[in-house]
Amino acid sequence: MWMRRNQIVRKLTLGVVTTVLGMSLSFSALSATPVETHGQLSIENGRLVDEQGKRVQLRGVSSHGLQWFGDYVNKDSMKWLRDDWGINVFRVAMYTAADGYISNPSLANKVKEAVAAAQSLGVYIIIDWHILSDNDPNIYKAQAKTFFAEMAGLYGSSPNVIYEIANEPNGGVTWNGQIRPYALEVTDTIRSKDPDNLIIVGTGTWSQDIHDAADNQLPDPNTMYALHFYAGTHGQFLRDRIDYAQSRGAAIFVSEWGTSDASGNGGPFLPESQTWIDFLNN
Repeated sequence: MWMRRNQIVRKLTLGVVTTVLGMSLSFSALSATPVETHGQLSIENGRLVDEQGKRVQLRGVSSHGLQWFGDYVNKDSMKWLRDDWGINVFRVAMYTAADGYISNPSLANKVKEAVAAAQSLGVYIIIDWHILSDNDPNIYKAQAKTFFAEMAGLYGSSPNVIYEIANEPNGGVTWNGQIRPYALEVTDTIRSKDPDNLIIVGTGTWSQDIHDAADNQLPDPNTMYALHFYAGTHGQFLRDRIDYAQSRGAAIFVSEWGTSDASGNGGPFLPESQTWIDFLNN
């Protein structure tokens, strides 16, 4: 088993497995914001599509933990990333443990600030319930349901909001044993207030076991399954799992990846990263 990655360097980039949009163009070259262009997102035949039914790729950046580096999550930084880097999605990582939301519920206010910024900038935003050292999402399931009930109540009519309800289940936690039952309950909580915004669910072994989720998918039609990789450690075997999951009709979302190895050390592994980028773009 590979080592847990370094907590300071692990948050890098994210994206979904689907069709390229050519987001190398800066925002200034575009006539509309990403949300104005694509509107309400949904899943169709295992692929992410916009409100016109066209395949769409989200490409952007994840924050680090709000409890440590929340100052960098603000409208100015998100606007710069949109205009200079061409992102169309931002992931706001709210840790649950490690001095996160469970001991400091006021971090939810920073999430709300980030969502307001994303709404005004016309970019999509992922609200990430960032379990990690609390390896089983059921440990704080009651708090997750309370949190996502509030978020769905606030943003159920905002097409740019995406809910990531379990970052990286780990430590022997399995899809059928712990993750899927948790996801069913939290999804019901969200859907009672928000009928259609996307939900991303982490999978076992730090969101690598997407094959297990593909074999026993959730009934919600707008759910995607998270795959995380670090290019210096994770290679063809995870790309094979994506191929398998998609052959089963599962929608896969890469909500976190990096150019280092899985511990956060080494690299940057640029050729390996490019292999991944080419694969995801295709």
